Amino acid sequence: MERFFKFNQYDTTIAKEVSAGLISYITVAYIIIVNATILVEAGIPMEAGIIATILTSFFGCLVLGLWSNTPLLIIPGMGLNAMFTYTIVQSGGFTWQEALTMVFISGLIFIVIAFTPMAKVITSSIPNSLKEAITIGIGILLIFIGFENAGIISKSEHTLLAIGDLSSPTVIITFIGLIITIILFIKNVPGNLLLSIIITSILSIWLEGDTFKGMSLSMPSFHEYFGVFGQISWGQAGNIVFWLTSISFAMVIVFENIGLIHGHSKMLNRPESSKKSLQATAVSVLSSGIFGTSPTVVSVEAAAGITAGGRTGLTSMVTGFMFLISILFIPVIKIVPASAVSPILILIGLLMLQNVVHIPMDDLTESIPALLIIVLIPLTYSIADGMAIGFILYPLIKLLIGKGKEIHPALYMIAILFFSNFVIQYVF
Repeated sequence: MERFFKFNQYDTTIAKEVSAGLISYITVAYIIIVNATILVEAGIPMEAGIIATILTSFFGCLVLGLWSNTPLLIIPGMGLNAMFTYTIVQSGGFTWQEALTMVFISGLIFIVIAFTPMAKVITSSIPNSLKEAITIGIGILLIFIGFENAGIISKSEHTLLAIGDLSSPTVIITFIGLIITIILFIKNVPGNLLLSIIITSILSIWLEGDTFKGMSLSMPSFHEYFGVFGQISWGQAGNIVFWLTSISFAMVIVFENIGLIHGHSKMLNRPESSKKSLQATAVSVLSSGIFGTSPTVVSVEAAAGITAGGRTGLTSMVTGFMFLISILFIPVIKIVPASAVSPILILIGLLMLQNVVHIPMDDLTESIPALLIIVLIPLTYSIADGMAIGFILYPLIKLLIGKGKEIHPALYMIAILFFSNFVIQYVF
C-alpha cells in the first residue's frame, strides 16, 4: 500500500486516511436521498434512484482513488441533477431514458476532452466571470426548487410565483429544518448536513405521524433497479435538438468539474494531480448514464476529508466503500421526507451565491453577460438556456466595442454552438 499510495511522501498514515474517508462519507451521505428525490421527478423510481446514486458514487470514488491517488470524492452533482430532471426531462420533453443517453454522450465528450490537450484549451478560453455566474445561477435554481418542493412557493396563473400554505405542517417543518441546517453548518458540526436530515426527519415523523407505515426492513430488491440500469435510449438520435442539448449538458459538466478540481488541487498543493483527477471524473460521468443517474462531479465536500488529513486515494476509496455499505440501509433512507431534503437544497444554493463577489462589477463587458446568466437560469428553469445567453453575449459585446482580440477562438465556437441550439430549438 505504501508503494501505491505513497503515504510517507504525502505525510499521512493509513489511520489518517481511513478516518478522513469516514468523515468525508458523513459529509456527502445526504446525496443518496437528495439525488434520488430529484430523479423521482424525472420518472426514475425512488429505490432505483437510491441504488443508482450509491453505485455511481462507489464506482466514481474507487476510480478516482486508484487513478489519481487524491482524496477527492465523486458523487452525482447538485445542479446537474436539476438540469437532468427539470430542464431536459420536464421542460425539454425528453424521457428519462433519453436523458441518460445524454449523460452517456456527455461522458464520451468529457473523456475526449480530459484525455487530450482540449481540457487546457477550454479551461483557458472561458472567462472566470462566466464560470462564477453558472455556479450562482444554479444556486438560485436550487433555492427555488427547495422552496417549491416544500410548498412554500408555487407557480400561479396570475403571478410568476405565489406563496403556498404557510400553515401546512410540511412548510412549518421545512422552516424549522432550514434553521437547524444553517446553525449546524455555521457551527461546523461534523456531518452537519446528514445530521440535519436525521433531526428534521424525526421531527416530521413526530408531527405528521404515519411515515413508518408500510416500511420494511428487508434487503432491497434489485428488480426495480434493473429496469433503470443500462436503459439508455437512442430514439431521438435523429433529432438535432437532442445532440445540441447533449453538447450543452457536456459543457456544463466539464466547466463545473474543471473549476472544482482546480480548487481542491490548490488546497492539496498538488496541481499536477488535476489532469488524472479530471480523467477519472470523465470516466465516472460516462458510467452515470449506465448506472441510471444524473452526472457526477467532484464534490465540494471533499474539502472536509482534506481538512481531516486525507492526502491520498485511500480516503476516496474508503468513502466509496461506505457508499456501497449504504445499500443495507435503503429501507431507512426511503422514509426521509421532502421537508428534510428541501433545507439542504436551499442551503447549498445559498452557499453557491457567495461566488458573486468574484464577478468584476466595475467592468460591464464582464458583469452584464454574467448577471444575465445568473438571472435567466432560474427564470427559464433551464441551466443550458441561461448559459447560452451569457456565452453568446460575452464575445458579441467584446467584439462590438473593439475588444474582440481578448476572446479566445474556442469561446467563439462555443457561442456559435449555443446560438445554433437556440435557432434550431425555438425557430424551427
